[in-house]
Amino acid sequence: MSNVQNNLKPKPSLTSLKAFNFLIYGTMVIFTSFFQLYLQDAGMNKLEIGSLMALGPFISLFANPFWAFWSDRLHNTKRILLMMMAGTLLLIQFVFHASTYNTVYLTMILFFFFQSPMFSQSNSLILGYITDTKHQFSSFRLWGSIGWAVTAIAAGLIIDKIGISRLSFLFTGILFLAIAAVLLMPTLKRSAESPPVRLRGFGRLVTNLYFVAFIVLGMIVSVPNVMNNTFMSLYITELGGSKTIVGLAVFLSSFLEIAVFILFDKFIKRKLSTLIGCLALVSVLFSLRWTLMAAATHPIEVALIQILQCITFGGYFYVGTQVVRMLMPAPYISSGQAVYTLTWSGISGVVGSLAGGWLFQNFGGEAMYRIGVTLSLMGAAGFGLMWYWIRVQGYKQPSIDKHIEEDTDSMK
Repeated sequence: MSNVQNNLKPKPSLTSLKAFNFLIYGTMVIFTSFFQLYLQDAGMNKLEIGSLMALGPFISLFANPFWAFWSDRLHNTKRILLMMMAGTLLLIQFVFHASTYNTVYLTMILFFFFQSPMFSQSNSLILGYITDTKHQFSSFRLWGSIGWAVTAIAAGLIIDKIGISRLSFLFTGILFLAIAAVLLMPTLKRSAESPPVRLRGFGRLVTNLYFVAFIVLGMIVSVPNVMNNTFMSLYITELGGSKTIVGLAVFLSSFLEIAVFILFDKFIKRKLSTLIGCLALVSVLFSLRWTLMAAATHPIEVALIQILQCITFGGYFYVGTQVVRMLMPAPYISSGQAVYTLTWSGISGVVGSLAGGWLFQNFGGEAMYRIGVTLSLMGAAGFGLMWYWIRVQGYKQPSIDKHIEEDTDSMK
């Protein structure tokens, strides 16, 4: 009888979870797409802007493990996320009102410590609510993509009206709404503690030459993508574009993202050689994208070229995730994904922001994108060789037991 009563109880609404994803992605697109313009308006040159933005991926290398540890330790992702959002809200006020260059750097270090892991924790929050339910992760993550695209184009229009100096009001207002959405969420049941993953043997697994080649080639391809993400808004304004066109460019870069994921999920074969071949093809498309960017002479051209972001970045990240699953044995997939994410967005983020700032400052945006073409073609060639080798030799996943036995023997 009690089971029947439990089944008749109304299930808590997760509308606030969808609203949160819309708002948090909307908040972050304002920062990632328009903050560089604010810094330029405040008097920073491109090298200084690149150096400042490089702090984000660098700090994330430490911040992500820190917040992930406490989220697992407390089994309360919602509380951790609220702490991160509160810290972000407080520190951004100091960033926008800092009076000296050194103060901006110091506050940005603290800001990135709270802000950079927010996307990964928001994904964890979604998974916490939908575990053991019929809900799909994509149905909630979709609202993040919508929030990113819609807020970008709306923010461009608004900033053109109110001025870039008032960017802080827009960022703060949407982040306040995101915090309110989290507070309105139903109570999240405490998840059961997951068994610890044995790290013995993981060191040998990541020395797998295929995995190492995949990671290194991924960083090479990622660097020009970071350059574009960091400096596209400045490139548009140098070509005479408005903040509205910046918002349009960001909108066009993300509005087809979910469709690309669905198509890849439906049609791409789960075969390692096929996936590596896809990475080679995506790298070629990256080189085409940067070639078009280098040749652009009008801001609208730059905006339209960003449509390729959906298939290049979206395709690479999706396929790369599947490659990790095939290269790593099951107990180490999460660790492999962490290495993939930290190298793709962390290390490459630092290199791309610094190198992009130096190139843009000294040689101009066209030269920066020309370097991106070269790097992408290097990645395409590397993945092409990898594809050929796997086709000829095949691939056998490393044996977990063998590595553990070797480690055990070495400890005797």
